[in-house]
Amino acid sequence: MTAIIFEPLHPDVIPPTRATEHSAGYDLAAYLTGRSVRVFLDGVMSERATEMRDGTAVLVLHAGERALVPLGFRTRLPVGIEAQVRPRSGTSLKTDIVIVNSPGTIDADYPDEWCVPVGHRGTRELVIRHGERIAQLVLARYETSDFTRGEVKATTTRNGGFGSTGR
Repeated sequence: MTAIIFEPLHPDVIPPTRATEHSAGYDLAAYLTGRSVRVFLDGVMSERATEMRDGTAVLVLHAGERALVPLGFRTRLPVGIEAQVRPRSGTSLKTDIVIVNSPGTIDADYPDEWCVPVGHRGTRELVIRHGERIAQLVLARYETSDFTRGEVKATTTRNGGFGSTGR
């Protein structure tokens, strides 16, 4: 596979990393130091400055809020590769954080800083710390094809839709 070009936007940003040799996903860590973050509630966006707690920058989300958590880097993916942003299993189980468009796709030609769209589904404040692993990315090959107008005929006896194959 061709290398992924990684451009840190801050001197202390580390690239996405795999926890083990056989991990499919690369952990993505929040980059919150000296940042403001776009926070959404009921479709309205506002900018929220990060806070300092115990010497670490944090983002505090309240019930129902969503945010675009910055990662502090941008990349150039090889053509034919997409990055799928997904929840980390441990984070999803132990906290109230969700990835709101999971899996989200980052295209090979996306030029800006990577962010993870997160949501807070709990009732108490959710604190995301600088450097906290909040999501993972899995690289996937994809194909493109042209759509051609034509008639689509049944190729099996199957009909219906969701749930049409039974339980």
